Amino acid sequence: MNDASKSAAAPATGFDEKAELMLTVANRLAATRSLDEVLQTLVAITAGATGAERGSLFLHDPDTHELYSRIAIGGQVREIRVVDSSGIAGLVFTTGTGVIVDDAYDHPSFNRGVDEQTGFRTRNILCAPVRTVDGEVIGVAQCLNKTDSPFSEENLGLLAAMCTQAAAALRNSQALERMERSRQRERAFLDVVADITAEIDIGTLLQKVMREVTRMLSAERSTLFLNDERTGELWSQVGQGLGATQIRMPNHVGIAGAVFTTGDSVNIPHAYADLRFNPAFDRQTGFFTRSVLCVPVVNKNGKRIGVTQVLNKIGGPFTEEDAVRLRAFTAQVSMALENANLFNDVQTMKNYNDSMLQSMSNGVITLDDERRIVTCNAAGARILKRRVTDLVDQPAAAAFDGPNAWLVDRVARVEDTHAPDVSMDGELRVADGVVSVNVTVLPLQGADRKTLGTMLMIEDISTEKRVKSTMSRYMDPSLADRLLQSGEEILGGKSVVATILFSDVRRFTTLTEQLGPQGTVSLLNEYFTIMVDCLHRQAGMLDKFIGDAIMATFGIPIPTGDDEDRAVRAAVSMIRALGAWNDHRRQQGLAPVEIGIGLNTDVVVSGNIGSPKRMDYTVIGDGVNLAARLEGACKQYGAQILVSENTHKRLRGTYRMREVDRVVVKGKSEPVTIYEVLDYLTEEDCPRLHDLLAAHREGIELYRRGEFVRAGRAFEEALAIRPEDQVARLYVDRCTRLAVEPVEESWSGVWVLTEK
Repeated sequence: MNDASKSAAAPATGFDEKAELMLTVANRLAATRSLDEVLQTLVAITAGATGAERGSLFLHDPDTHELYSRIAIGGQVREIRVVDSSGIAGLVFTTGTGVIVDDAYDHPSFNRGVDEQTGFRTRNILCAPVRTVDGEVIGVAQCLNKTDSPFSEENLGLLAAMCTQAAAALRNSQALERMERSRQRERAFLDVVADITAEIDIGTLLQKVMREVTRMLSAERSTLFLNDERTGELWSQVGQGLGATQIRMPNHVGIAGAVFTTGDSVNIPHAYADLRFNPAFDRQTGFFTRSVLCVPVVNKNGKRIGVTQVLNKIGGPFTEEDAVRLRAFTAQVSMALENANLFNDVQTMKNYNDSMLQSMSNGVITLDDERRIVTCNAAGARILKRRVTDLVDQPAAAAFDGPNAWLVDRVARVEDTHAPDVSMDGELRVADGVVSVNVTVLPLQGADRKTLGTMLMIEDISTEKRVKSTMSRYMDPSLADRLLQSGEEILGGKSVVATILFSDVRRFTTLTEQLGPQGTVSLLNEYFTIMVDCLHRQAGMLDKFIGDAIMATFGIPIPTGDDEDRAVRAAVSMIRALGAWNDHRRQQGLAPVEIGIGLNTDVVVSGNIGSPKRMDYTVIGDGVNLAARLEGACKQYGAQILVSENTHKRLRGTYRMREVDRVVVKGKSEPVTIYEVLDYLTEEDCPRLHDLLAAHREGIELYRRGEFVRAGRAFEEALAIRPEDQVARLYVDRCTRLAVEPVEESWSGVWVLTEK
């Protein structure tokens, strides 16, 4: 907010003084040259006219639904933004009615956080809307801490009149600022386009485009994918130089594939709530995608040549203006992209021709029509135990003499017949012994069928022969051949100790029937955003969304040493955040959302699991199933967070917990003790939580010993402390029934859960 020092002028009261003040406002604002000057001038006048210590002026930004103000700090202007419904300013803006607040800290809409950040103590507030002559509210003005007496209705009327007088100047200054900002943006846009279109190296060009797009749209990350028509894939390059790597995927997969296939732009405010989003990349890279803007890249002929994808707009979701700017930018650079891509194809082909021989595991030696060695790849030199420089430009008869002269004979045969010649399991004498080889001699011919020379392909089979000989001692030789030909295939992972979290929305089907499709998607967007934030704050990894359910892991892929405690803290945070969200929903007349959370720690298998066409990095095992069962058990016990004994015994922190039961879950035979976490309860929720836990603990001990009457009385005491305690009510009913039914002598208190 714009701060103004206390003015020496006394507040204006009379009609003449008010008219003079309005004239002063008009004259001083007419002399300003920028929006910042208008704001500072008006704040100074209003603070002085009302006798306030400090004043501020907030204008409305309709694009972001925020109120913004500017203050001068250390010679620089800093902009402050708040939601246009927040605080006293938001109240006045949304209602359009000015207010007088005699005690700021006693007002429910006052935001104390601003005082805590600035160190300024607000006592009283005068706030009026900035209204144009046609009645539109474009902002609010505030005066803080009247020095001599409380703010009056006269002060409020005066402030409102000054705001109306200044509204035209404010609107004009805003318009001029927007025009100047647009002009600067367009000039920078043209400079960037000129710089980028001069680049011909595809890797450098991709990096420049992605860097500029990220900066231009104030995003965290962007990727430009080009279409490879030969493979039907979208590809991009990450990094530069020797560390550069390519990302490739089918051009119809995911959000990028959908945009490339349809040609329609996509703007997704919540990525994880969209079924087209593939979270596998986030799990592999550790990056958390919140919002996505993706537009097609179209060349001058209207052909789609790729897509540009921008992630995580800073300060809110991507706007339609962002989409328009991105489409305009990609249209300008599409020609440079095509030229660079063509140059890259030519360079790739050249590199392919130059390096093909070097990358082959077989030796390749070419001879000209005079039988002189022209080229020899690295594998050929390795097999012959010679240096390339010792072979190139040497006559074949000199390079292959003595016991190796049979190679020259094969070359002569090919020259005569113009047909390939194959020699299997031959021997070449080299510096340190004999090498077993398969040799193929091929004629080299040009496009006009003219003979250019010959090519020798030498395959070293020495190692294979030794391995086959060894394996044949233990298995059938034909089986050894098949094994050698198939190579090695590994599908697996690793066993790790991890804590698994499952959460699920209660009565979700009923909610969907009430909300309809659009309302359901909106609810899930808000809900998942809140829950995922809680998980990530505790270093949890979101494994997947299962409808309205969430599966998350702690300790995978990198353990932290206190993953169990992080999981419990995340669960408590989820319940508390849900409670705050539900309070907001109730104020809007919406039904609250209830969830159950189950936690279990165990050894699980983690890795890329799936098929060659679709793989997911996930976890499997009995430990995962038990966490899911505990989430389901929350319904039966009326609990919100249940943890297994496996998690309970590993916890390092101290939590308000109670033993709920010892149960055998569906699909298992061994009992497990489960505990309820109650740290989400506040003093207001349960003032006598300590007494409740003591009564429950006594009831559980008596219940285990089979003293059901006494146990029932203990649980009734717990129920009296907290009447809505469903665990205590369950045990009261259970003890009442067991007290009159015969119980086996081997009674241990284990209960069998028949539902998932």
